[in-house]
Amino acid sequence: MASFSMEDFVGNGVLKELLPKLLEEGWDDVPTLKIMDAEDMDEMNLTRRQKDAFEIRTYLHDRALMNYGDRLEASGKGLPELLAISNADLASQYGMKRGHVARFLDRTTACTEPVNNKSEVFSIRKPPTTSRSDSLIKSFGSTTSRKMASVSRYSAATMMTYDKSIEQSLADFKIKDGHVFKGVISAGPAEPRACGCIAAPPVVDQVVPYATIENITVQKLTPEYKIGMERLLKTKGPPMKASELWRDKPAVILCIRRPGCIMCRAEAHQLYARKPLFDAMGVQLYAVLHEHIESEVQDFWPRYWGGVVLFDRGMDFFKALGGGNLLKDKFISGFLFNPRAIANYRRAKSLGLDQNFTGEGEIKGGLFIVGRKRSGIAYQFVERNFGDWAPMAEVIEICRELQNQQQEQGESIKSSQDYA
Repeated sequence: MASFSMEDFVGNGVLKELLPKLLEEGWDDVPTLKIMDAEDMDEMNLTRRQKDAFEIRTYLHDRALMNYGDRLEASGKGLPELLAISNADLASQYGMKRGHVARFLDRTTACTEPVNNKSEVFSIRKPPTTSRSDSLIKSFGSTTSRKMASVSRYSAATMMTYDKSIEQSLADFKIKDGHVFKGVISAGPAEPRACGCIAAPPVVDQVVPYATIENITVQKLTPEYKIGMERLLKTKGPPMKASELWRDKPAVILCIRRPGCIMCRAEAHQLYARKPLFDAMGVQLYAVLHEHIESEVQDFWPRYWGGVVLFDRGMDFFKALGGGNLLKDKFISGFLFNPRAIANYRRAKSLGLDQNFTGEGEIKGGLFIVGRKRSGIAYQFVERNFGDWAPMAEVIEICRELQNQQQEQGESIKSSQDYA
């Protein structure tokens, strides 16, 4: 998978000189930059060569082939011309390995599902007029960032593409003013291990009480990645209550088992790649580690995750996922004898990631979605098998419900004020 560093994305080509302008205009992270369309490029007065370079690098990023970015861009050819080149010429002229040639020419498969897919895209750009929806503006908050303050359209098809079965499974998940979320619990299946000789560890079947997580103490290890910022905070941030994370906006809390794990890196990358969707829904993204090894954090951020990284020294988020106790599993019984864990590993391996074995890897992770203020835990996913990911359809659906709630509350307040 390709890095989320902006410097890595633009490389040493013609886009490098655009970095200050991209920062000024709010195109300051890779997932957001990749949804830039032709109209956005025209507004920024990009040259034909710059547009070609952008198209090439976006295509390569989706296929984890960014190491060929400078060479392909320097050819002076556009992406359609490059895709028409023979296998032999790609290998001889640009030094592509055989497996990389196949991946490059496969237009149907990407290592990361692109957010700029036409069924998902919404445009984030400077509007020609000030006639955009007030309800959308309320959802985005800050007006200092162009990409957050200038949403001109939001495709209804974005959410329609996700599994329709989610609608039925969440039929009772209706959020109203003043309602405390009952929450949705989710986990992967408990498949038999070693021909049924080893039982899968049990997982909680109810969302933990909100009080379990609101006073957890965390420390910020990294800021949210933007162009040109220092790679890490010089010192860890001061201890803070977890409730500060979702005080103003809902939050997705991704609890990482081990940042060097190939399956954890893959999950983090797939989630952060959809950052524009979460931005549009007014949802923040956080990754939580239970172990602070600085070299591991540096390898993980921003390459696989460009959001804020937090340190949970007491492992309290991880204990909450287990209903008060850490969920742990052994390498032999939990991985080697577990066909689902092996399938999860192969899925991550196919995406072209690096990995290491540094740090504690037996403590299971998971994911929380928490509503703003004290409204509660809307969703909890437990990593039953090593490498289980929270289903993206479920995560998006829950976040959409939270967005709808905020919009309804805003409209209710506005109506009350108008009536008064």
